[in-house]
Amino acid sequence: MKSYRSIVGHIACLVAYSIFGFNIIVCKDLTSGGFLSPLSIFCLRAMGAGALFWLISFFMPKERVDKKDYIKIFAASVLGFLICQLSFLAGIPHITPMDCSILAAISPIYTMFIAAVALKEPISMQKVSGVVVSFLGIIYLIMSNVSGGGATQTNAFGIIMLIINSLSFSLYLGIFKPLISKYSVFTFMKWIFLFAFVMSFPFSAKEIFTAHWDTVPAVQLSELAYLIICATFVTYTLIPFGQKIIRPTLVSMYSYMQPIIAIVISICIGMDTLTWQKVLAAIMVFGGVIIVSYSKTRVEKV
Repeated sequence: MKSYRSIVGHIACLVAYSIFGFNIIVCKDLTSGGFLSPLSIFCLRAMGAGALFWLISFFMPKERVDKKDYIKIFAASVLGFLICQLSFLAGIPHITPMDCSILAAISPIYTMFIAAVALKEPISMQKVSGVVVSFLGIIYLIMSNVSGGGATQTNAFGIIMLIINSLSFSLYLGIFKPLISKYSVFTFMKWIFLFAFVMSFPFSAKEIFTAHWDTVPAVQLSELAYLIICATFVTYTLIPFGQKIIRPTLVSMYSYMQPIIAIVISICIGMDTLTWQKVLAAIMVFGGVIIVSYSKTRVEKV
């Protein structure tokens, strides 16, 4: 039973981070359109996904939230959604997908050290070696996909925003795992998104209501719908579910799926070709995940 739950947890994280991988391309195009600011897109994201979580929660068993936990949920909303997603939306127009992928690959390293401090999760040599193997694999994958010339679209602002994005989400994974495990996904997330909406709506309401929605291309409306439903509602349902089962370091390591998905999409649409270098890199990435997966924590050894 424990093995089955572990497999389900891994599948949940795999699907969630695969969606995030495609979301890099979607958000790059959506934010480049310029019809809404990153803050307004964030507000619509919080409102749409929050409405879905609240709607479904009415059909779920009632669950009472301890009064002392509201402030903790608010802090989790700030770290895991407000800062994390707003920095991503603000930074993605100023950075190439390749550089975004490199920065995303650093996230598990943040999470490993944060989990060691916040959850007393030991940093074993096996765990470090797994992170290093996956990190080298993803760097190799990205670099083998670059042909002469290089990118010229990345600037310092984009790099800083994506570092903030990775660091804030790693803090969220490492610090709030006990709180996430305490409540059901829908109870926890409906409050997360309500707080996020309340924080962002006063600063974005005017732009949202005065936007010329009738002139927005259908493609960008579809991208906004994908961001709200798939990259927010679905992923923020699956990730907390995975967090209840597998360790924070391993959850974060699935962020390596983002650049892999970007490469796969580019191959499918004829922008790239499959090479032995990419196959080797993929083996290294998943090999690192397996190494960390079999690295036992102090609790599991007892």
